Amino acid sequence: MDRRKFLTVAGGGVGAAAMLATGGCGKKENTIVIASSLPRTGSAKGQTDTIVNGIKLAIDEYGEIAGMKLQHRDMDDATTGGMWDAGKEADNAREAAADKNVVAFIGPYNSGAAKVSMPLLNEAGLLQVSPAATWPGLTKKVPGDEKSGEPDIYRKSGKVTFCRVCPTDFVQGPLSAVFAKDVLNAKKVYILDDKELYGAGIAGLFEKKCKELGIEVLGHQSIDPKQPNFKTLMDQIAGLQPDLIYFGGTSQSGGPQIAIDMKGQGLKCPLMVPDGCYEEAFITGAGADVVNGRCYATIGGKDPSELTGAGAEFVKKYKDKYGTSPEAYAVYGYESAKVVLEALKKIGTKDREAIRKAVVETKDFDKGALGKWSFDADGDTTLKVLTISKVEAGAFKPVKSITE
Repeated sequence: MDRRKFLTVAGGGVGAAAMLATGGCGKKENTIVIASSLPRTGSAKGQTDTIVNGIKLAIDEYGEIAGMKLQHRDMDDATTGGMWDAGKEADNAREAAADKNVVAFIGPYNSGAAKVSMPLLNEAGLLQVSPAATWPGLTKKVPGDEKSGEPDIYRKSGKVTFCRVCPTDFVQGPLSAVFAKDVLNAKKVYILDDKELYGAGIAGLFEKKCKELGIEVLGHQSIDPKQPNFKTLMDQIAGLQPDLIYFGGTSQSGGPQIAIDMKGQGLKCPLMVPDGCYEEAFITGAGADVVNGRCYATIGGKDPSELTGAGAEFVKKYKDKYGTSPEAYAVYGYESAKVVLEALKKIGTKDREAIRKAVVETKDFDKGALGKWSFDADGDTTLKVLTISKVEAGAFKPVKSITE
């Protein structure tokens, strides 16, 4: 049997088991559960550890609400290689939906995984808040897309159940091209992507903006992340003499190897990568000596080192509790939990529909660490900031922030 089909069928059993364990027993009536589904295995674990830490930090600040104890359920949607798995994501969504103590589902990390869980959670009426899934089509119609049916295919109930606290690739892709032209003075670029929804999507948005800005696109090629190296491809690109190579993808889908092979094959131009590579795993995977001074990485929002006010307080609390600095998406895990918890405080019950409505209608939220923001009618944050960092001394050092 096809593994994906097997896991989907198995998901029904998981959900049924969860329902038996929680719905008919009364032991957990005084418990509120916030579930999360993230890649908790492989090289993505470093980034998602900090997201989970952010969620737990927020939950610890409340302890209980309306006499009900708060709990976090940490679910893994990844393979051992750190890549998200459709079957696991579906199982996680069904398990959360079947447990009436679960009032919100934080995740996923990957946009492709969101395509799996969104319709399941929408049908169940369970609120979903993503700290990191950035593909615009999850919430809005992408110009030129006449075939996918996005985003309506994820909202069969007619209600918005998915929202996200991170800016979308409508911000990150185009503003990355603006930086490439205005700061890096790039006149010729070569674009790569990993064929995934997120990677190919953001690379396409970057390419579109490059052409609008008059930057010559020498080529755009999809890679196979399972290839051991990209030396032949880099030899071909080197002959075109680009001013910049842009890779749409993640640390788990080829980013580090591209950096290694660029240097190994003598390419001296910089490499630019999106937020899927904005993590320690990218630097360690490639080697600091490979990416130092020659790699730029972007993230929607602010780097933790640039947060001020409540954001700086979050960073301090995080360091005090966990003994280390947060990675880029920790604050988005925290913010995702905070917006749910504040809604719970107002409602005081486990009424999923009331919680969903309160969160998706959030306006001028300022109880978290990202400043004041709102959700628009589609569930997208009104925050429209991009930070570009350069790898220096084995770490991301912010260079510039751009607002749309």
